[in-house]
Amino acid sequence: MLPAPDILFEDNHLIIINKPAGLLVQVDKDNSDSLEEQVKKFIQQRDHKPGNVFLGVPHRLDRPVSGIVILAKTSKALVRLNEKFRNGEIHKIYHAIVKTTPAQSEAVLEHHIVRNEKQNKSYAYSKAQGKSKEARLRYKIIGKSQTFTLLEIELMTGRHHQIRAQLTAIGCPIKGDLKYGFPRSNPGGGISLHARLVVFAHPVTKEQLRIAAPYPKDDVWNHFE
Repeated sequence: MLPAPDILFEDNHLIIINKPAGLLVQVDKDNSDSLEEQVKKFIQQRDHKPGNVFLGVPHRLDRPVSGIVILAKTSKALVRLNEKFRNGEIHKIYHAIVKTTPAQSEAVLEHHIVRNEKQNKSYAYSKAQGKSKEARLRYKIIGKSQTFTLLEIELMTGRHHQIRAQLTAIGCPIKGDLKYGFPRSNPGGGISLHARLVVFAHPVTKEQLRIAAPYPKDDVWNHFE
């Protein structure tokens, strides 16, 4: 039997997973392992399914990011989840650990994001650029240690690497995020950005769901748990 993924919620329509940092949500061109494939194989073995397991992926997390991923177990749930994501009906909260404390304890950041596909990196500018897209997020400081600061982040738009790029733009790169200016990597190659909380109406039953994901098990996150 495959090891069970960290399941936060499951019914006939949905399975919500606490993804570890370093794992792709979906297989990429290099055919790396993925959360999608792991969960499919787990369900197939657990439920003794003889054929292929349906699993829809309505959203993703960056490979080095940990936390909540919502997966659909039925096509009906997938269609409705896709619509909810498009309409901004799924409320997501992220937590990030940074070394440099922001100047304000709480603020809305507004930037113009340009994605460089060759670098797989986004850049945040204070003024509009040629092909830039508006990016907004709200953050507040919710914890401090002697070395690090914990931020709670609410995305108001959904741009490529938005949180990583915007925090770097204000001089607060996320712990372990070498790509966006943090000087040292984390063990295992992940970054200290965690999809902490999701709130939404179940796409089929309409039940209001509020799902929280425990932090990764390491000394820095443990300080804030």
